[in-house]
Amino acid sequence: MILVDSHCHIDFPELHENLGAVLERAKAAGVGYLLCVSVNLEDLKHIIEISHNYAHVFATAGVHPNHDPGIVDSPTYLSLREAAADPVVVAVGETGLDYYRSEGDLEWQLDRFRKHIAVSREVGKPLIVHTRQANQDTISIMREEGASDAGGVMHCFSEDWPTAKAALDMGFYVSISGIVTFKNADTVREVARNVPSDRLLVETDAPYLAPVPERGHRNEPAFVAHTARYLAELRGVNFDTLAQQTTDNFFRLFPLAIRNS
Repeated sequence: MILVDSHCHIDFPELHENLGAVLERAKAAGVGYLLCVSVNLEDLKHIIEISHNYAHVFATAGVHPNHDPGIVDSPTYLSLREAAADPVVVAVGETGLDYYRSEGDLEWQLDRFRKHIAVSREVGKPLIVHTRQANQDTISIMREEGASDAGGVMHCFSEDWPTAKAALDMGFYVSISGIVTFKNADTVREVARNVPSDRLLVETDAPYLAPVPERGHRNEPAFVAHTARYLAELRGVNFDTLAQQTTDNFFRLFPLAIRNS
């Protein structure tokens, strides 16, 4: 049994300061691969260095929708394209829209999202999409900008089933985090039950959103096993089956991620 943590931030200080131990605990929990996701271009070299040092850790390139808000601070198309074109990078993002943390005129955020979609189409690498309280605009921009040409995943999904279905219809995958284990997460559980088995991923979003029974603690990649076990029970399949499905899905979605034989 091998699991993939399809979205984590092991470059963040909370995890990187003890990275060796974090990765050892992940290995002991059956987590064979990790995707370390970029939230800004300034720290991308650090993520790439981690990926070079650990063959089972993969890198992405992108700017989080809440990072350095404002048009002046938004990345240029050329800077995004240069970062995403690095051969170590397997995906573009995370990108998207977040109306929970941002307010006011958010045209800059929409523009940033459009740039990421265009870059992903140009370099031929899938998107990692973050959406929070912005489902209608997220889906609209994905349709307008041809995100289906690049494909990708709706990460840490917390919106409703119609939003998930719209993304699935564009060929996207849906990734479920530890939120699914939370007491008040009925909407997420509905989505988690209904996502087709060949479009499902699991993630931690570490160091955030630790699943039950670790809720309230700092999250880490090893804890994706808790989410996977919960998902298996929720979907009525055995754990090994769900682990195999989500691992196979990860490598199908991210073909530049090298799977050890």
